[in-house]
Amino acid sequence: MKRYPRDMTGYGATPPVAHWPNGAKIAVQIVLNYEEGGENNILHGDGASEAFLSEITGAQPWPNQRHWNMETIYEYGSRAGFWRVHRLLSDLPVTVYGVATALARAPEQVKAMQHSGWEIASHGLKWVEHKDMPEDEERAQIAQAIRLHTEVTGEPPRGWYTGRCSNNTVRLATETGQFTYVADSYADDLPYWMTFDGRDQLIVPYTMDCNDMRFSIQAGFTNGDQFESYLKDSFDMLYEEGANGASKILSIGLHCRLIGRPGRAAALRRVIEYFKSHQDVWFATRLQIAEHWAQEHPATKKIQPSTMDLDTFVSNFGGIFEHSPWIAKKAHALDLGPTHDTAQGIHQALARVFRSASEVQRLSVLTAHPDLAGKLAAAKRLTADSTAEQAAAGLDALTDIERARFTELNNAYTSKFGFPFIIAVRDHTKSSILAAFQRRLDHPRDVEFAEACKQVERIAELRLIEKMT
Repeated sequence: MKRYPRDMTGYGATPPVAHWPNGAKIAVQIVLNYEEGGENNILHGDGASEAFLSEITGAQPWPNQRHWNMETIYEYGSRAGFWRVHRLLSDLPVTVYGVATALARAPEQVKAMQHSGWEIASHGLKWVEHKDMPEDEERAQIAQAIRLHTEVTGEPPRGWYTGRCSNNTVRLATETGQFTYVADSYADDLPYWMTFDGRDQLIVPYTMDCNDMRFSIQAGFTNGDQFESYLKDSFDMLYEEGANGASKILSIGLHCRLIGRPGRAAALRRVIEYFKSHQDVWFATRLQIAEHWAQEHPATKKIQPSTMDLDTFVSNFGGIFEHSPWIAKKAHALDLGPTHDTAQGIHQALARVFRSASEVQRLSVLTAHPDLAGKLAAAKRLTADSTAEQAAAGLDALTDIERARFTELNNAYTSKFGFPFIIAVRDHTKSSILAAFQRRLDHPRDVEFAEACKQVERIAELRLIEKMT
């Protein structure tokens, strides 16, 4: 059994209504990453100097050496950049992603964060790569980060963001039971829930696009105007969506050593003034957003077909294609995953099996369907789904004249094509069904076979929508 772990569907076309406080059209969430003093440095026991997110584009690690230029660029962030940003944002709710070892080297900055009421979330123990870190080592570092963070700030962190994470990070953070939210995701404009070993974890996605890190990469922002323009465009689009009832989060990522430079800070100031000039804007910390979301949209247990064993899967979906459980059995063996745990997801899987089957096999599915308002219906021997479907179109309450007409058409159709007339009756009325009956009797067999198969798929889709809604 193959399973694909990524959820490529998310909320789909109908995301939940955020219900931000006071009817806000948009939630603006600003993150200030505090990493200075926690970066790669042989002084910190690392094997090489830092090479990531600085003014030195394309920098490389220097094994076993300190890098004076890199160190002083980071020091600018703590010595000057932080204070400039703090002056600009001190009256707003801000979330700090604080690297624990960096916070331990920043008593004055931590005090200023707390004085402004900023949330200080954990940004890990050190600002280093985790992709190759053994799971036990990463688990131990998460525990150390929580301990040191609590010592330095006076309270444990309730939010987590590693950033340079591994494929294990979110699961390991969830495992602690410590965090109201985890932010190691870029997958959505809204929070969403994930489950690991039976534990629900709220994910509040972060951003790479509305992020001053793009000043430090090739093909990124080169001046403040570009950053300002991009943030304003992002705000305007999300504000418009919020005005139409689909409120989202504008997540903004800042770094002391990057946005703290005067030419960039000026752009940030203009952006904040622009945001403030609009009504119905909720400036919030990530913790406030997480707590709001958990109250409005708590984790719920929904049907998860991709996690079912074969027998359970066939028991649930074996009748979606009429009397053809072999379709569900083969679908279970496909490369399913969380993205298939919707009506459309399972329909795609079942339809793939049906479409790739031989003509003889597909004919067996067609012939498994009952006549409309036929003898099986009269004898009350239809499946529960077929009974409900025919009743929805009023086929269980025909006049004698209507019943005779259906019998006549059923006989003519089956005699000509060798399979019963099939139509998704939930899409029709009695009169439109009769009209389709007469029209399709004129089709050549190959055309009608294709049309009947199409209708079988539509019936399956409607059944799944009803089952999984």
